Amino acid sequence: MSTKIISLVSIGAHPTSGRPRRAEQDARAVELGLQLAGDNLQVLHAGDIGEPALRAYLGMGLTQMHVLEQSAGADALPALTDYLRDAGAQVVLTGSQAETGEGSGMLPFLLAEGLGWPLVVGLAQVESINDGSALVLQALPRGQRRRLKVRLPFLATVDNAAPKPRQSAYGPARRGVLQAKDVEVVDDELLAVSTLQPAKPRPKRLKVIKAKSGADRMKAATAKASAGGGQVLKGVTAEAGAEAILKLLIEEGVVR
Repeated sequence: MSTKIISLVSIGAHPTSGRPRRAEQDARAVELGLQLAGDNLQVLHAGDIGEPALRAYLGMGLTQMHVLEQSAGADALPALTDYLRDAGAQVVLTGSQAETGEGSGMLPFLLAEGLGWPLVVGLAQVESINDGSALVLQALPRGQRRRLKVRLPFLATVDNAAPKPRQSAYGPARRGVLQAKDVEVVDDELLAVSTLQPAKPRPKRLKVIKAKSGADRMKAATAKASAGGGQVLKGVTAEAGAEAILKLLIEEGVVR
């Protein structure tokens, strides 16, 4: 019996122009799903069926996509939870964070909690699915991988460690069918009273110790600072000290 796999997709935004596009991580979830299930992959979106960017996913070789029709201010979590519970899916793949809207990255966690399924974060590859469980590789920092055995059904998020998505072709994108599903629309009360603003990059660390072994890291942490690289302020006013600290933070890029 084949394993039913569903990939969840959303509308992305170009990082420079902001124009709607297929979301990068969601496209990787579709690519991984196609490698596992081929033509049997089901792709699901909750939102506006008239959004042209959805056809970029169809252009990856899909014949159809299911759309849970919702308005922009609706909460996608209840509709997705009910649909996945009744769909009989065994593996659900999704990106780790949306490129538009709240972009909190909480949806996969809330979905897994509502369904009572295990959640794998940072899925890089599914090695095998046998006897009600799957053997997967989880992406870790610095290119490392961890092999996990997870029971079915489960939900997994993918990021840039997953396979790179194939290009979207114009012909299949136009021929693909968007199938609408009527669902109960629940307003997102939290989003209605929230104010969205562009995310700011995290401040960089003042000092990064690069060492291969624990002994090297300990030596670097306990070594005295070399002369000439710092400045000792003695007998200065509070204003002068604050100005010197602010100048250093600006030079290091912590404060902009």
